[in-house]
Amino acid sequence: MDERLRRQLDFILEIDKEKNIFRQTHLSGGGRRENDAEHAWHMAIMAYLLKDYANEEVDIAKVMIMCLIHDIVEIEAGDTYAYDEEGLKTQKAREDAAKEHLFGMLPDDQKAEMIALFDEFEAYDTPESKFAHAMDNLQPLMLNDSNGGGDWKAHGVSAKQVYSRQGKTALGSRKLFEVADGIIQENIRKGNLDV
Repeated sequence: MDERLRRQLDFILEIDKEKNIFRQTHLSGGGRRENDAEHAWHMAIMAYLLKDYANEEVDIAKVMIMCLIHDIVEIEAGDTYAYDEEGLKTQKAREDAAKEHLFGMLPDDQKAEMIALFDEFEAYDTPESKFAHAMDNLQPLMLNDSNGGGDWKAHGVSAKQVYSRQGKTALGSRKLFEVADGIIQENIRKGNLDV
C-alpha cells in the first residue's frame, strides 16, 4: 500500500471515534444523547434540503463538507456545550491543537484542504460558513424543541442565551431564523425556557 492511501485510511479509521463523542442534546422524542457524527450527518442533510433558504448563493457541496468535518476536532478536544461559559474560554485552543494533529494524519494537500474548510467554518465570514452555522444552530434547537426543552431545563438555559446563539442563524438564513424565533417563542410560552 502506498503512503498516501495508508494515511487516508488511518484518518478514516481515526474519525470513527467521532461516534463516541456525545453531545448534551438528546435525540428527537427523548432517548439517549446524540453523538457528534450523528449531529454532523443531520446538519449536512439539512443543509442540502434547506439550501433554498440561504441568504446568498452557496456552494452546497462545500457547506455539506463543512457540516461533516466541523466537529471532528472534538475527538481530541471534547464537546463544548454551547452554553458552557467556562468551556468556551478554552475551546479554540483545544480545537486548534486537535485540528493540527487530526488533519495532520492526512496527506499534506488534504490536510491543507480540511484545515482551510475548518478555519473557514470557524471564521463565519463566507456565505457557506454562515449557512453551515445556521444548520449548527437550528439542528439542536429542533431537537430541544422535540424533547419539550428537556436539555435547556437540565442546564438552566434561558431564552436570552438561546437568542444569543440563534441570532447568528440570521446571518446564514433570515427565513430559518424566523423558524427558530417561532420555536423559541413557543418554548417560552410552554415554560421550557425562562425569559
